[in-house]
Amino acid sequence: MKTAQLSGSLRANVGKKDAALIRNEGRVPCVLYGQGTQTHFSVSRVAIDKIVFSPEVYQVELDIEGKKAMGIIRELQQHPTKDTIQHVDFYELSETKPVSVKLPVRLVGSARGVLAGGRLMQVFRNLSCIGLPSAIPDAITLDIAKLKIGQSIRVNSISIPGITFLDPANAVVVSVKMARGAIKPADSDDDDEE
Repeated sequence: MKTAQLSGSLRANVGKKDAALIRNEGRVPCVLYGQGTQTHFSVSRVAIDKIVFSPEVYQVELDIEGKKAMGIIRELQQHPTKDTIQHVDFYELSETKPVSVKLPVRLVGSARGVLAGGRLMQVFRNLSCIGLPSAIPDAITLDIAKLKIGQSIRVNSISIPGITFLDPANAVVVSVKMARGAIKPADSDDDDEE
């Protein structure tokens, strides 16, 4: 997983009024939990926006007034109309405890079925998985070059060492469907006679 740095300052009080004051200062209230006690702190809105509004999944290296910790974003709350971030929950990572994350699915190559006129259907943009923080990759990369019309890649055919997928094993991640203008692939490689 990619790593991002974030520095925060401890919050003196916890509550709605204090959270509103923090947001008015251009900061976002946060909490870090998972390994013992909870730590309430705030970070710059600009810094957290770069991590949240990104296609990547980050391990966040937190520096809260000298206390260093590694965490991932477990949950975030956004304003219903402005889409600004209102609150972020960070889960503290431990090298010995498995963690569950949603990883983006990246497709590589041009499917043979699409070149023949088929339609590529990506059902899952993210896949839920569990594993130790050191084993979790940046993304799940699938090579779709060999996919013909009617073929698909399912969750159970993807294997990454140290990672267990939480989505249904038989679920289709990506497939190539028949389209109107598609050319049916020939069963033999011989040239057709006229």
